[in-house]
Amino acid sequence: MSDLASKVRSLLRPEILALSAYHVPDSSGYVKLDAMENPYSWPDDMVEEWLVRLREAQPNRYPDPSCSRLKAKLREAYGVPEEADLLMGNGSDEIIQIILMALQGRDATVLAPEPTFVMYRQIASCLGLKFVGVPLREADFALDMDAMRAAIETHRPAVIFLAYPNNPTGNLFHTDDIAEILQIAPGLVVLDEAYTAYAGRSFMPRLAEFDRLLVMRTLSKLGLAGLRLGFLAGAKAWIDEFDKIRLPYNVNVLTQISTEFAIEKRSVLEAQVGLILQDRQYLYEELGRLSGVQVYQSDANFILFRLLRHDANQVFRKLKDSGVLIKNLHPSGGRLVGCLRVTIGMPEENRKFLKALANVLAS
Repeated sequence: MSDLASKVRSLLRPEILALSAYHVPDSSGYVKLDAMENPYSWPDDMVEEWLVRLREAQPNRYPDPSCSRLKAKLREAYGVPEEADLLMGNGSDEIIQIILMALQGRDATVLAPEPTFVMYRQIASCLGLKFVGVPLREADFALDMDAMRAAIETHRPAVIFLAYPNNPTGNLFHTDDIAEILQIAPGLVVLDEAYTAYAGRSFMPRLAEFDRLLVMRTLSKLGLAGLRLGFLAGAKAWIDEFDKIRLPYNVNVLTQISTEFAIEKRSVLEAQVGLILQDRQYLYEELGRLSGVQVYQSDANFILFRLLRHDANQVFRKLKDSGVLIKNLHPSGGRLVGCLRVTIGMPEENRKFLKALANVLAS
């Protein structure tokens, strides 16, 4: 071991050294269907109007640290209850980090059903917290409530994360199951509603019913992935404490102005969501016609499918060789053995993916 490597190991925490960095593959030149993005660009006239608005920006000045105008627009657009407060983040990832940084003691436990969004475990591990994953039901990826009850009773988690709909499986957990978890949880329950635009379901209106409920949203999946904006809604008592950890000026001026503009033009984004929902149904039906493919119903802007007679790693590589990039979940193991995930693209992208997949499976 070199002197530098030895110094690194001596100074950094073991849990950091044990981690792997979050990997984002190079997508240049591919049909990109791996990252749950809205594939549609803004119309030209909307772009021109946006550029005019950006001229208001003063990059020599710090942005509004409270995001007051943006918060007001988010409240109106997304039905945030009047009694709830908002915490703004540089995407949902920063909000997850803020919540976990606030927990009392390094013995605190973070719990989530798995498979789910990898950053719950990743960030908890980075902070030296204990993470407990509770396997979803194998047949349909629903919550295994017997296992959830037992895990909550045994580990007494400080925070439970529930992705609603879940990533990477795409399904919505049953409302009654979530309500029960909210009743029996000893700590916070964070509903991660990153894909709510494609599901049409939300716990946002029910914030007042549960004093330990927090609802987290991101605008990335709606069509603003490049702006990196997330927000957390919940009781003021929680938000005030989390806001002490939030770094000042964490939402830059270009993101604030651009997101305010996009919310004003949200009818354009909602129309794009409508197209994606149509294409989701088309893709679901076409995948279901392929022999040896098990397709899972989705309430998000992606579809999970399992290969029953083919090697998922090999199919993923051959799709990539043909110019189509999707997500290979097989290496995750567990419930995701044999699984691949495809984001809903534009119609021609979906057709290219289906043709490439059919060719690979036939070969």
